[in-house]
Amino acid sequence: MDTAQGLDAQIKKLEESLNSAKLPPPLMEKASGMLDLLKASIKQGGDYTNLENIKNYLDIIIQIPFSKETADVLDLNHAKQVLDKNHYGLAPVKNRILEYLSSLILNTKEGKKINRAPIICLTGLVGTGKTTLAYSIAETLGRNFQRIPLGGMGDVRDIRGQSRAFADAEPGQIVKKLISAKSKNCVILLDELDRVTEGARSDIMGALVELLDPEQNQAFTDHYVDYPVDLSKILFISTANNTTNISTAVLDRLEIIQMPAYSDEEKSVIGKNYLLPKIMDEAGLPPNVLKIDDNVWPEIIRPLGYDSGIRSLERTVEGICRKVARAIVEGKVGQGAIITVNIGNIKEFIAQ
Repeated sequence: MDTAQGLDAQIKKLEESLNSAKLPPPLMEKASGMLDLLKASIKQGGDYTNLENIKNYLDIIIQIPFSKETADVLDLNHAKQVLDKNHYGLAPVKNRILEYLSSLILNTKEGKKINRAPIICLTGLVGTGKTTLAYSIAETLGRNFQRIPLGGMGDVRDIRGQSRAFADAEPGQIVKKLISAKSKNCVILLDELDRVTEGARSDIMGALVELLDPEQNQAFTDHYVDYPVDLSKILFISTANNTTNISTAVLDRLEIIQMPAYSDEEKSVIGKNYLLPKIMDEAGLPPNVLKIDDNVWPEIIRPLGYDSGIRSLERTVEGICRKVARAIVEGKVGQGAIITVNIGNIKEFIAQ
């Protein structure tokens, strides 16, 4: 009796959620029919596994933002400020992004339903700032950001979802990220396009063509949802280390923006003005407790030799900040004292 009452309560809650959801009429009709079937099954003491599958499906489709959007920030000056705040240098890359955003802003203001601009693909070596630039583009537009890592992806069902005929079925990453973003015009980063597994490359590239083509992505069908979802308002951004393993059909829909390697001078500025304040804050350090002498930065920039990106620089600064954090916690640093990293003590702070 308690189980039946609990199921009735769940169904009532599900019905309320379904009625308040703004689903497309055909999908609402389909969902209502499934809910009626669910009610009838419970009354007849039906298979509870099947009931759970129906409940899971309704839970998913109710959360898909078929009509929810965030308001765009259509201000190019704001976009420039965000890019400059988050990224040092990269003038050619920033200019390309601002030109791309200008077209997007004009199309949005004119109310065009389909944006036929190619998808940005930030291409370059590891640590050159591809992913953080994608975050910044979302920030400039005031849109929610989601990331789908394609590196190592070996099954197209990760994108397209799996049919509910299978016991372990679930929606693909696109639907999952839409649900997480809670808006149909979010920014989705397709990270590391070139690193899908060899065996699944053909199928995954075929799915990506559908995702990135404005003529096709207005009715993208996830196999789990089994109803067309409009992806045309999503701003897709992609990254790759190189374009060798990206299919010609996908490349045809991309605008390649090459990320340059950073010089030592640029890394020094990035380390001092961008990484150090951010990492100190993340480590819980007071703003003025750590000082790094200017002549020490060359040692921090190249602890293990040349690196085109800033990944190793970031790890080195993180290591320094953790050592300072430990010294504070162990009481080795008095209140108000400043720890200075200089040529004389640098080896105490950098792991060898």
